[in-house]
Amino acid sequence: MDSGQARSANAGSGKSAGKSAGRAAVPGKPAVKERGAGRENAVKDMAAGHQRAAARARSRAAEREREATRREREAASRDLESAERDLAAAELEFQAAELDKVDLDTAERAAAVLAGVGQDTGYRSGASDRPDSAVDLPSDRYLDREESWLRFSQRVLELAEDPNVPLLERVRFESIFASALDEFFMVRVAGRIRRMATGLPVESVSGKAPDQILENTLQMARELAARHARCFSDRLLPALADSGIEILRWKELLPDEQAMLQRLFRERIYPVLTPLAVDPAHPFPFISGLSLSLAVMVADPRSGMTMFARVKVPPLLPRFLTVSASRFVPLEDVIAAHLTELFAGLEIIEHHAFRVTRIRDLEIDEDVTENLLQSLERELMRRRFEPAVRLEVEESISSDVLEKLVTELDVDHRAVYRLPGPLDLTGLSAIADLDLRNLKYPAFVPAETALPQDRSVFATLNERDVLVHLPYDSFTASVQRLVVSAAADPRVLAIKHTLYRTSGDSEIVDALIDAAEAGKQVVVVVEIKARGDEEANIAWARKLEEAGCHVVYGFVGLKTHCKMVLVVREESDGSLRRFCHIGTGNYHPKTARLYEDYGLLTADRTVGEDITDLFNHLTGYSRRTDYRRLLVAPAGLRSGLIKQIDEQVRLMQESKPARIQMKCNAIIDEAIIDALYRASMAGVPIDLWVRGICALRPGMPGLSETVRVRSIVGRFLEHSRIYAFGGQDGGPDEVWMGSADLMHRNLDRRVELLIRVTDAGQKAELRSLIDLAMDPGVSSWWLGPDGNWTRHHLDSSGAPLIDLQEHLIRFRQSRSADADAKVSEVRAGLRRQTDHA
Repeated sequence: MDSGQARSANAGSGKSAGKSAGRAAVPGKPAVKERGAGRENAVKDMAAGHQRAAARARSRAAEREREATRREREAASRDLESAERDLAAAELEFQAAELDKVDLDTAERAAAVLAGVGQDTGYRSGASDRPDSAVDLPSDRYLDREESWLRFSQRVLELAEDPNVPLLERVRFESIFASALDEFFMVRVAGRIRRMATGLPVESVSGKAPDQILENTLQMARELAARHARCFSDRLLPALADSGIEILRWKELLPDEQAMLQRLFRERIYPVLTPLAVDPAHPFPFISGLSLSLAVMVADPRSGMTMFARVKVPPLLPRFLTVSASRFVPLEDVIAAHLTELFAGLEIIEHHAFRVTRIRDLEIDEDVTENLLQSLERELMRRRFEPAVRLEVEESISSDVLEKLVTELDVDHRAVYRLPGPLDLTGLSAIADLDLRNLKYPAFVPAETALPQDRSVFATLNERDVLVHLPYDSFTASVQRLVVSAAADPRVLAIKHTLYRTSGDSEIVDALIDAAEAGKQVVVVVEIKARGDEEANIAWARKLEEAGCHVVYGFVGLKTHCKMVLVVREESDGSLRRFCHIGTGNYHPKTARLYEDYGLLTADRTVGEDITDLFNHLTGYSRRTDYRRLLVAPAGLRSGLIKQIDEQVRLMQESKPARIQMKCNAIIDEAIIDALYRASMAGVPIDLWVRGICALRPGMPGLSETVRVRSIVGRFLEHSRIYAFGGQDGGPDEVWMGSADLMHRNLDRRVELLIRVTDAGQKAELRSLIDLAMDPGVSSWWLGPDGNWTRHHLDSSGAPLIDLQEHLIRFRQSRSADADAKVSEVRAGLRRQTDHA
């Protein structure tokens, strides 16, 4: 979950198009009302598209069967990873062909081919590599993904409720929760509703029926939304008032404040408002996703007729208007107080705020799209007209007005949330940004000692690898410095870079442009389908192309999610040396101050050759898969990790030391989870640090008794991925880090990268970080076998436990260039504190 506020694209194609596209929200209701012969032809074209997609899927399945038969005759092992990629691509083709109405017979035939491929269907990839792997495991061994996502949001909400967290940071967590719930509905709930409405398979590995999962999901989200509203009204508002910050409603303002806002309304707000009435001549207007609106009932004194009207709250104006330096009022309150000016001569009967959430996921048929960039731009315009999946209304709304909204928006009654105002608390981020340092986390400056400042980055990397830990180490002085130095160095011949997300004022993009203009060969693999950043990435892709960079958009059907940089430099002796960066996070200078990530800077020859081969794979037709220090998805990352897990099982069975440690954002891949279950059944100690979703049940007798799962949510977003195996008593020691989470999308539908860390001190640092998170003296959440997370943040006396992130800040300030010394110091320091606690 990114902490930024999710926004919908603001382009449209007209009122009637929006009207029709907003009518396919819930199962059991027709996806689209056909209008005219043109619509019938469009439906036929859609059905034909489904038939082509299904035919492609059947053809690929038949080809795989023939290939499997041939390989069996030749007694060769089957390459299941490749088969999974084909199936995933087939599913994407089929889903891309989904439009507003489907030929269900065709859909059912295609679904038969695709069964087991979707995110929520059957036992996932990897199972066939281990034919008996699931036979003796309980059927209810997986936790529900939707519930686990909401449990993560609940952990964020608990920070907003915590009086020990600085007040404005609590306000920020309140805003983050609102954004996260928006994201959940736009992606997970919307995707589930779409699949159910179109007949695609949506069986869950948790064993629950699709409608039961939807019912449970909507109810749990309702409870959390109500708890979120209570946190704002009962906890945050009083605490803010005690600190001199007031968020008031219109009736609570002083007369002179209301007069000031009346002038502001006439000068700045009234000119941009457009009241839209609904009558036989004016159909119900399209309501864009995440837009806040006022539903207004007006009466005509002359005719006695009552009418419904909608007034959109302008999204470009501040969510909370400043009354004075520390007094604020919701924008919709100011508009509501002046409705008589919008509806002159009419009587205002009632008015209520409401907000609609729509599907946000993109659908692009890449198989028939030659220009992915143009296709994505068209899809971004279409996206704002997707069906509604949630309706938030003020709890004071009348039943008549609510029924009209539900009917016109065609939203499921279960997805209607009545809440105390104000709605849309994502706007609280502006309150959290107030310049009141005493109400925030203490300021800190990232350390700049990861790379020595008195010598070139290339001289340093010629001597040793450097492990960078963001945000504790400076992004500018480490990762960005490599790219900027390469652009300015006349000895550098080429720079190759992957960009998944970056900022609007990125020095890295500017450096790549400078390098291209200086005649260096610059290759940039831009992922323009990065969720939430599609429009920004399109802009950067074009800017880079105009400067002469070779811009590549990755693979059809796969997102390029790996984080890597390759610099080719001519040394003084005329030889070429390759310098690389492999990271767990994006090249984004702003989020580098908020996200926790690791990055490895190296001039290792083997790594340079592997990264070169991977870039050739991304930009050309290379099919190399035999990397030496890399695991790359979708070809071999899952199988590589399962091999490491199985090796720990073998060591345990031979009575040798064994251990598994993992840190990632999510674990939902069934093949990986089953491998971990089997390792636990063999007695292997397993520590999992999972920020977000976890489908594994820890602590189950006979299944996962040796598994501990922890989560840390705090000032920084834990984002790094580390996978460590063994490392005890001189035994085998494997530590990997990179971009991949243990999710289907990462292992099947993305180009992901893990690198094997070889330096003993750096392996110790990565292992130590996980050890610290698992320490009972450190504040964290513990996952139970029932899927509930329990917060452990106070000791027996009620005093706060150690905040790991704040602890790392303190120790990083005095970090020397020697990473080993830092690890020892941090570990010893924390041990002293936990022993004392």
